[in-house]
Amino acid sequence: MSHHTDGDRPLVLVPEDLPLVEAVPLAERDLPASTYELLARTATATPDAPALHLLGEGAETTWTYGELLRRVHQAANLYASLGLTPGGTVGLLLPNSGHTYAALLGAQAVGVANPVNPMLADHHIIDIFSLTRAEILVVAGSAMLPGLWEKALRVAEGLPGLRALLTVGGNASLDAVHTPAKVQSGDFERLAAEQPGDRLIAPHRPQPEELAAYFHTGGTTGTPKVAPHTHAMEVYMAWALGCSGAYAGGDGVALAGLPLFHVNAVHVTGLAPFMHGAAVVSLGPLGYRDKQLMADFWRIIERFRVTAFSAVPTVYASLPPLPGGVDISSLRAGAVGAAPLPGRVRADFEQQVKVPMLEGYGLTEATCASAATPAFAPRAGSVGLRLPYQHIKAVTVDGGERPTGDCPPGQSGVLAISGPAVFPGYLGPDGPDPTGKILDGWLLTGDLGHVDTDGYVHLTGRAKDLIIRGGHNIDPRSIEESLLSHPAVTGAAAVGRPDPHAGEVPVAYVTCSRPVSEDDLLDWARQYAPEPAAAPKAVHVLDKLPTTAVGKLFKPELLADAVRRILTELAPGAPAEVVLEDGRPIVLIGPAPQLAAVLDRHSIRYRTVTS
Repeated sequence: MSHHTDGDRPLVLVPEDLPLVEAVPLAERDLPASTYELLARTATATPDAPALHLLGEGAETTWTYGELLRRVHQAANLYASLGLTPGGTVGLLLPNSGHTYAALLGAQAVGVANPVNPMLADHHIIDIFSLTRAEILVVAGSAMLPGLWEKALRVAEGLPGLRALLTVGGNASLDAVHTPAKVQSGDFERLAAEQPGDRLIAPHRPQPEELAAYFHTGGTTGTPKVAPHTHAMEVYMAWALGCSGAYAGGDGVALAGLPLFHVNAVHVTGLAPFMHGAAVVSLGPLGYRDKQLMADFWRIIERFRVTAFSAVPTVYASLPPLPGGVDISSLRAGAVGAAPLPGRVRADFEQQVKVPMLEGYGLTEATCASAATPAFAPRAGSVGLRLPYQHIKAVTVDGGERPTGDCPPGQSGVLAISGPAVFPGYLGPDGPDPTGKILDGWLLTGDLGHVDTDGYVHLTGRAKDLIIRGGHNIDPRSIEESLLSHPAVTGAAAVGRPDPHAGEVPVAYVTCSRPVSEDDLLDWARQYAPEPAAAPKAVHVLDKLPTTAVGKLFKPELLADAVRRILTELAPGAPAEVVLEDGRPIVLIGPAPQLAAVLDRHSIRYRTVTS
């Protein structure tokens, strides 16, 4: 049997393609040794082809592959001139821009890139950069992102090993002052422009096993964990994503709207298109939150002949209607992941746009993606087929979350992944540490699901999100899906509310397209719950569900809200505050024995504080 190819590049468009692709060992695929070599190969082959169309940054500009490589050379040479040694870390606090791509890829050419969400609290950013031993910081200046420069100065004070603090899009009158002692400062664009752009000055070239990037996971509460990526992991991922056919090929054009501190943006709208010579249309610093650009979303698709874009369900739900007369025939697919997808959102998109919405599955700890829906063989209820050379299975685990056996096809368990995308373990003081996360080469994801006989992955939820009601495990996704079947519900999330008798009881939060009473929603949820124990005790309507910076549902805030509601019912007016610590709600109370007794009965964490 033959299989699908695009020139010399294999495509996985149906399940039968997968074993045929894997008949050639990955080591024989002549992949680039590093992300720098990945870009250099494409820029050498097609220097005049467009690499980046930059929108939302003032005057619209286009960088060719030759221009992008030149700017990456200049960034890398600037870092080296500031004393960065091979393996040294460049921290990035930047919204999306062309300079962000250059700063990130330049860092990987001579060291390790560490992009961080600029909206994290100061102490979290300091914790991350201290752990990664960042030597140089590249930050958005006041003209690009108001307030970030002041935050960067506070962060710099907490990093004694910092060599330099560089500004992108800065305000020189503000940005040239108050830098910490022994820390060089300057304008990134000006200083980079003074460097040679035709080559790397430093003699060292990164090797496949060397680290390319540090990405933080989570980070809205608690200290974020840091996942190291090697060059081999990132190059493999760029190649494997190209097997979908959506982003790659000479006529491929990817639309980028997710932030570049997240692996999806770096790989799906960066390294993968760059490896295969596709162009990227960047929506700029605000990305999918840029109201002006999003109002013209479909005309941008038409103008740049976009072939695919990747977004989270909330973005799809807020896309503008497709105007009449707009030609979007270039669009091959919309990729979606990171959160449960309401069936109505999928149906509306596919009916309006006439292209499939293809779900995928991945983790930062496995570079970016481990499963993707093959274009010609979607499977209902699945998040896709495993990517080439990766392997996914479901396992049973004991009370200590150690695997006790493999699940047969179709049986649910904790999903585990092995292969070239798996990271070496979270970063610790002495380097990557696989303890507790990787066993015998298998990454334990913490996600619940099953794998069918053809290798399609079916996701059912997060192990840590399970609601345990009187010892009975309830998957919140089943509650959410029952609510999403209501014609007015556009989003749903279920969490476990503390309960003095059952330990936890389910409560749900929803968003709606029109006014609906909470009583009506509760009746619906009870009627369509998969079992009586899964019927929520309450349904609360919100204007929007809380999400992280990349659009993932953030359930800890809903848990905190559930605790606040309990306090309002049981102790109205009580002097108490609910905050999140390590992703879990805790009540801060003054000396109040009666309130403490109420919280004890509900197994609610609290701490007594004195003012």
